[in-house]
Formats: sequence, structure tokens, C-alpha cells
Amino acid sequence: MSKILLQTTIPYREDDWHIGRFSLLADLLAQDHDVVARNREDGIDPVLANLPDSDFDQVWLFAVDTGDGIHREECSAISQFRARGGGLMVTRDHMDLGSSVCDLGGVGAAHHFHTKNVDEAIAREGRDDRDTAAIDWPNFHSGSNGDVQEIEIVEPVHPLLLADGRRLRYFPAHPHEGAVSAPPDDSSAHVIARGISKVTGRRFNLTVAFDSQGAEGNAVAESTFHHFADYNWDPRKGCPSFVSEPPSDRIVREPALLDDTRAFCRNLAAWLGARRMSGAPA
Repeated sequence: MSKILLQTTIPYREDDWHIGRFSLLADLLAQDHDVVARNREDGIDPVLANLPDSDFDQVWLFAVDTGDGIHREECSAISQFRARGGGLMVTRDHMDLGSSVCDLGGVGAAHHFHTKNVDEAIAREGRDDRDTAAIDWPNFHSGSNGDVQEIEIVEPVHPLLLADGRRLRYFPAHPHEGAVSAPPDDSSAHVIARGISKVTGRRFNLTVAFDSQGAEGNAVAESTFHHFADYNWDPRKGCPSFVSEPPSDRIVREPALLDDTRAFCRNLAAWLGARRMSGAPA
């Protein structure tokens, strides 16, 4: 059993993406692991700042801030946590949503935003989803909330994308996913899954895996936290009032479509916890 921290980058606000909006994920992981789900505290967060010496095996960081989420001191602590064998999953969303993660070592460089760590090719091509005028690039349209997208697996297939000997096929969809890539100077990083825009047909990266080297823990960068949010698994759970796009009811009608997502989350928890759980020296 691994001890997992599910953590947002904002203090609790009811009309926002607080940690309670990831309750289905927490319940799923709690079937096999010890799970702590929390929002950040104002100022320097005591849990994040003391991660390197904590008993957590892995952190799932939901960067739901608009650029002022985790502080540099906290980024340093999270980076030290991974350097000592801790597993780390970092996910964000469109435009500059979650851009405070850029100061994270390694994984931070995998995330591209509108004003920080800009991907020049994406900047030249501009916005993908054009329906929501307030959201600029990067904002790839993989489908409606409450629906799924068929993923493109990058060869060789990564163990995270296998379940019972078969390849995973579906991830939750979202109208405006963010941008991630494998940092070119990091040989441990690989794009393992891509999506295809339903608006422009553009391919974009969904998941970047960082396979551990030495004492360092495994890590993942995800293009959007909507792959894990209650609203995307079951739109009846509700969402913040600023979400304007009408959701699909496809997953509600066909709940087995979420089987691949659940398998991916279970795989991810096992893989992120592998280094510390093995007792490898940090």
C-alpha cells in the first residue's frame, strides 16, 4: 500500500476546482492505497514545504491556479521529494491555468503555457478550440466534458497504458486541454499518449512519462486535470459556475467507457509508488 497525497494548488473556494471535485479519483485510489486529499493553505503550505521528510510515497498535484499557486519554496520541496524517490504526477489545463508548476524541477519543463515556458509552434498555430472566446492557446479540443477521446499510443507502449495484456483506448475528453512535451534535454522523459483535436485534427500530447533514474522517483505530466475530475467522469457531480460548455451524457449512458481511465489511474498509482515502496535508497 502506497501513501498518496492528492493536492490542489489553491485554497478551498466552493466555486472552483477544489479537491472535493476529485472525489471519485480519491475513492478509487483509496481501495488499494492510503489517500490524503487536501487543498493548499494560504502562505507557505506546511505539507508541501515539508514533503521531502514526509511519509508520502507519491503526490498527485492538480494545478488549478491562474499562475499564483505553489510558491518557489514549495516547488523546491516537491522537487526534493521526487529526488529522494517520491513519485509525482503534475496536471494542469488550458492557457495559463496551472502555470505556477513551471518552477518544478524536471516535470515543470514539460508544461507549456500562454505566457510561461511557451511552445513557439503552438503559439504560431494559435487557439484550437474557438468556441470559448475567453480561452486562448494552448487549448486543444478533445471532445465534450462527460465524453471520452480515443488516445493514440506512442510506441513502444508504456506499461501505464496496458491492462490485463491489452492496450488502453480511452481517456476522458475536454474542450480545451493544455500543452505538454518531453523536455529535449531529459532522456528519462517520453511522450506516451497523444490526442487528436476534434476541431482542427491537430495532434497534441496527452501524457509525458519520466522513468526514474537512480534514486529519483517516477513522474508524469498530464495535459489537463479534467482527465481526473468528477465532472468529466460524471457530469451530474457538477462543476464551477464559470464552466460554460454543455457537457455530454455519453459516459453516464455507457459507464464502461471509464474502465480504461480507472485502469490508468491504478497503473499510475502503482508506478509512481514503486521507487519508495521498493525501499531503494534515496
